[in-house]
Amino acid sequence: MKISFLLICLLVLTVTRDCTSERCDDWGEDTRKLTQAYDGEPVRLRCPLFEDYLKHNYSTAHSAGLTLMWYWTGKGKDLEEPINIRLPDNRISKDKDILWFRPALLNDTGNYTCMLRNTTFCLKIAFPFEVLKKDADSCVSINKAAEVVIFPLQDTALLTCPDTTGYYPTDVTPTVNWYMNCILVDGFVDRDPKGLSLQFINVLQKYEGNYTCIVSYDENGRPYNLTRTIYVKTIASHLQARPPVMITPNDKQTFEFIAGGELHIPCEVYFSYVNNSYTDIGWRINGKSEGDFTDQRVLVNESVTLDMGNPGAKTIKKELRIKNITPDELKHNYTCTAKNTLGVVSRQALVKEKVGTPRYITELACGLGATLFLVVCFVIVYHVYWLEMVLFYRAHFGTDETIGGTKLKEKSYPSLKSENILKHFVRITL
Repeated sequence: MKISFLLICLLVLTVTRDCTSERCDDWGEDTRKLTQAYDGEPVRLRCPLFEDYLKHNYSTAHSAGLTLMWYWTGKGKDLEEPINIRLPDNRISKDKDILWFRPALLNDTGNYTCMLRNTTFCLKIAFPFEVLKKDADSCVSINKAAEVVIFPLQDTALLTCPDTTGYYPTDVTPTVNWYMNCILVDGFVDRDPKGLSLQFINVLQKYEGNYTCIVSYDENGRPYNLTRTIYVKTIASHLQARPPVMITPNDKQTFEFIAGGELHIPCEVYFSYVNNSYTDIGWRINGKSEGDFTDQRVLVNESVTLDMGNPGAKTIKKELRIKNITPDELKHNYTCTAKNTLGVVSRQALVKEKVGTPRYITELACGLGATLFLVVCFVIVYHVYWLEMVLFYRAHFGTDETIGGTKLKEKSYPSLKSENILKHFVRITL
């Protein structure tokens, strides 16, 4: 009681101090407070002033003589109007800091302003409200944001239909139907609907998706539905949580680079999923971290590969590149460090200078290769055209056989006749 009295006094002093200025503190539009609802369904809007902007609740403000008023600006309009809470059937009503729609209609879309004021002082803030129609042949609208919950694989879990408390009387037992991707959950393996809850007996990766609960009840003789959608995301089991595992560099790998060339060393680390954990990976050169690298020749590129078999797990690859590396830089200490909440792993890359091939060896190898190539070519040519070469030689460079200055006749030497026959055979066959 004493604390409440002090709060009232503090609020009254604040109001009194601002009375002389006769101003209204407008805190603009808080787009983070977007509220979405389906056409024809009940919805309640809470004034954000008492949630994030004021340290006092509605009762304290009301006791201090402040009144909460509601205004709205229709979609596509500029004029702010008071909200009519005297509609037939009490479709729109006010309860403390809550504005009720039973039900909301498409025309209710717009910006809503709640204003806390007295005769000389006011404080107000606006927020958007959007009423949607469900998609054709669907139980939801793709434009309505879904709440996300995370379940570990191979574990039991309980999914609860959110934001239903206070919508129907406590003595009413609503009818609840559960849907996965708008397919009624009935006889599903490992998933058992129990009223406002859906029991997952064994969470599997294939159970990921949108789960929708539709709550049906009657109030004052009128039927109402509440549609809530939750996206179930699976992550690797906590039993598989491990410190980082460094794939490269390793003790069996040596990186060789030529001075004046480019150094490039990959650091590849596997991170298992760890709940509420960070994943950090970085290079150090002679004890200097990446944030202290000032040389423009030094570049660090990072890529991430997700482990589809273990949701939440990933492999991060960070490559260190240095252009125009010097002999002294090849002697530096290059260390990669990775860590999460479960541990740290650090490893130095084994780097050494690659000795180039002497120039005379290169020239000798080229000469030997050219010689062998020519020899092979000559052998091939001779093997294919040996007969033509022999005939060509005899025809142009051969001499007539003579004995004592007398030219031999073909009839005297059968071998010459045979040679002419061979020439004739070659001519007619070519």
